[in-house]
Amino acid sequence: MDDLPVEPPAAPARKEPAKGARRPAGTLPVARVAVDVSLPHLDRPFDYLVPDRLDERAVPGCRVRVRFAGQLVDGFLLERAAESDHEGRLAFLERVVSAEPVLTPEITALAREVADRYAGTLADVLRLAVPPRHARAEGRAPAPAGEPVEPPAEPGPWQAYPAGPSFLAALAQGRSPRAVWTAMPNPDWPAAIARAVAATLASGRGALVVVADGRDAARVGAALTAELAGSDGHVVLTAEPGPETRYRRWLAVLRGTARAVVGTRAAMFAPVRDLGLVVLWDDGDDVHAEPHAPYPHAREVLALRAHRSAAGALIGGLTRTTDATHLVETGWAHPLVPYRDVLRAAMPRVRPAGDDAELARDEAARSARLPNLAFRTARTGLAEGPVLVQVPRRGYLPALACARCREPARCAACQGPLALTSAHAVPYCRWCGRIAGDRRCPGCGDGRVRAVVTGARRTAEELGRAFPGVTVRTSGRDGVLAEVGAERALVVATPGAEPVAEGGYAAALLLDGWALLGRADLRAAEEALRRWMNAAALVRPAAPVVVLADGGLPPVQALIRWDPVTHAERELADRRELGFPPVARMASLTGAPAAIRELLDTARLPDAVETMGPVPAADGRERMLLRAPRPDARTLARALKDAQGVRSARKAPDAVRVQIDPLELI
Repeated sequence: MDDLPVEPPAAPARKEPAKGARRPAGTLPVARVAVDVSLPHLDRPFDYLVPDRLDERAVPGCRVRVRFAGQLVDGFLLERAAESDHEGRLAFLERVVSAEPVLTPEITALAREVADRYAGTLADVLRLAVPPRHARAEGRAPAPAGEPVEPPAEPGPWQAYPAGPSFLAALAQGRSPRAVWTAMPNPDWPAAIARAVAATLASGRGALVVVADGRDAARVGAALTAELAGSDGHVVLTAEPGPETRYRRWLAVLRGTARAVVGTRAAMFAPVRDLGLVVLWDDGDDVHAEPHAPYPHAREVLALRAHRSAAGALIGGLTRTTDATHLVETGWAHPLVPYRDVLRAAMPRVRPAGDDAELARDEAARSARLPNLAFRTARTGLAEGPVLVQVPRRGYLPALACARCREPARCAACQGPLALTSAHAVPYCRWCGRIAGDRRCPGCGDGRVRAVVTGARRTAEELGRAFPGVTVRTSGRDGVLAEVGAERALVVATPGAEPVAEGGYAAALLLDGWALLGRADLRAAEEALRRWMNAAALVRPAAPVVVLADGGLPPVQALIRWDPVTHAERELADRRELGFPPVARMASLTGAPAAIRELLDTARLPDAVETMGPVPAADGRERMLLRAPRPDARTLARALKDAQGVRSARKAPDAVRVQIDPLELI
């Protein structure tokens, strides 16, 4: 798009065709089109004429092709009008790609608000909201609508929560309660979500559930099938079935034949009719943050949808994030926590490896990677069933150091970190892939290496030697297990890839706590607690869980007491004192130093905005943070977007990436 004009007219002017060759439609001849162009200074609708031959097919929400700055580009027809404010000549629509109205007014308004909230463009958000067209799926006849749903007769899993039955009753009566849900430590949370969705469907409204990955989506989908007695009134939107199946299911939602949606991050824009409930499970998982511009977070998008649609909201997880705690504190949502006595009966028994009793028995308990307590717990657990071992790092040995002087082992070509893929492999660079078999330490000249970080595969190898005759299974990036049986086995998994065990795990080991707590990240403690509790919740009630971390640390204490709410409240208080999100809004600017300076010189920032940095980033770029009080958040986003528009109009050579409230602040 580098050859686009600096500021084209509201619609590209064209020479009038020969008389009778092309005539505008008789009624509402003007089409307002959202053109698929991401330049900030062109982020507005453009007017075109609707040819008479396309009058019936050119309906609001359909996909069209238009000529824009001499190029044929895609777009969405937003609305038809009787006249245009543009004083020049209007070009005609080139063609209607499909008469299917895939962009609803609700999603259009939501996409506009999300774009403004994240200093982005409407075109970028619409690429996330509307999936690519699949003609064969679109040509199929709509499926019949699902059968009416009766309200749940019993609260079911919600009986364990003081406010659970009333929350369920409010949904069934057509009201819109909003809650932050701290779930019980067991793997039955999909059944609770399914019951809330069923109550919403019984009121004649639709429901939208967003989860972290396809495994969770399949579990919630199966729970919904069981709850709705096999009714086909819901669909699961994930990438696994392929583009045709996904688009066919998305069309079922658009056409109203499916009133409930379960899906991953992209499903947050699903066009559910008469939306009555939005659900976000495990909102602290970083996969809920969209990696493409304008980088929206599912929590924010679903909260906006609930507000705009006057729908209920359920933001839940086994832990509670500071962002969810802020929603409770501001009164936007109410807490939904279990009875304490019911929680005590269901929670595991958590012990840190380095407590005083263990230090008296095993002096290496504080520093050993697998102290005696961990071995005893694993041995006892294996007598009763499978044992879960959580390892924070994937791979074999992802970080190496010199065996003599302990200097980090780095690649001679690019200075990237060296790693090992197996016991018989030679070191290689994780950045450029170069083999470093003849590597010598530049400091002491030694060619030997030692492990700095141990990955999941090396851990599985070590456990296999320590427990001969016991099956060792791994679950991680190379292959994620959905579930395992009740037979004795060691299951080594990375965070988020822990499979569900039939009947629950007999014990769990949470290794290398320092790797989670020692990260230079604002959310390190919160994320460590979330990963630990997600794994510990898979064990049987009162089963032993050993965490290899200092028992005096607040996240470890929260895990032992199974009290994520207090931990989140303390974290939020610390954030308030420091002025970090969610109490304040942060904007991250990443780019060439000159480009960042130009952007800041152009932007009309609010007086309350504080600048921090710049600090070095990758590839010679810099990163700068802007902090603003929450009341100035919209003004900050608008100022940054306007400045981006000025730079794009000038065809500035170096782009600046703008992210609002990025997950990684430090």
